[in-house]
Amino acid sequence: MNYDKKIILDTDPGIDDAMAILFAEAHPEIELVALTTVFGNATIDNGTRNALYLKERFNMQATIAKGASQPLVRAPVGPTEIVHGVTGLGDFQIPESFTGRYDSRPAYQYIIDTVKAHPKEITLVAVGPLTNLALALQAAPEIAELVAEVVVMGGAFGVNDHHGNVTPYAEANIHDDPHAADIVFCAPWPVTIIGLDVTEESFFSAGYLDKLRHDAGDVGEFIFDISRYYLRFYSQKVGLDGCHVHDPSAIAYVINPALFTTRKGSVRVVCEGPASGMTLQKLDKRQYQTDEWSSMPTQRVGITVNSEQLLALYHQTIIEYAHV
Repeated sequence: MNYDKKIILDTDPGIDDAMAILFAEAHPEIELVALTTVFGNATIDNGTRNALYLKERFNMQATIAKGASQPLVRAPVGPTEIVHGVTGLGDFQIPESFTGRYDSRPAYQYIIDTVKAHPKEITLVAVGPLTNLALALQAAPEIAELVAEVVVMGGAFGVNDHHGNVTPYAEANIHDDPHAADIVFCAPWPVTIIGLDVTEESFFSAGYLDKLRHDAGDVGEFIFDISRYYLRFYSQKVGLDGCHVHDPSAIAYVINPALFTTRKGSVRVVCEGPASGMTLQKLDKRQYQTDEWSSMPTQRVGITVNSEQLLALYHQTIIEYAHV
């Protein structure tokens, strides 16, 4: 098969990560080269186990590489058990007897080696804390010139009145390792940030997930099963009958960027204090007396999404995959 895009999906496999992993695996234009795991929604051990289980259950060819267990600088905030459950997949229990094998290299080294082996071919899609990408840049800054593109699910810029989900001004992935995010956004590679500004504009309703369960065989059943815990959180804590489309939106952007509109400008991350994890984009051309934005690369931030088309794309992709 001739794929249009090779991706390494850097992920902290919780529930919406699993939804995104299956989306990437399912779409015929994506070659899912690897899953590199990182702490975040789950511990690094649980998240890596979840990735290995997905690989085996759905017969994926992707390499699994285990990554960072904690942030670069800040104290760890711990796994997001309230949203994703103790293991990261809600109520779903992987059999105790399950074992899987991951690559011997740490995730950041796997990223470096693979990008160098396939210059200008690899898109890095990061849907967890950005620690692995920052470590790769620190160890081999030259990879910034060799990556095709970086797509990040993270951040919030106040567009559509979306500001944060773990603090008033910070999104979880960036808040988990703000120093890593600032390194990634300031590196000389092309980054598109698909943040809460657009991910909270799309919505998997309970009815949508019921229909997916009905239409998409074992894959739909698995997505339905892991979503039960997630939907309880959204119902009890957010007051919604469904869930936002966070991590799958980053995959949707890779498949069809025309679903989104973006704006350009350099991006910085607040790394200390009560606003830690806040993402800020400079939009004007003015040179300020003190200005730690203007010398940084211009990156893209998603500001609108065609939610109806995104939901249709996800549903169609999973159904077609389930019936191959």
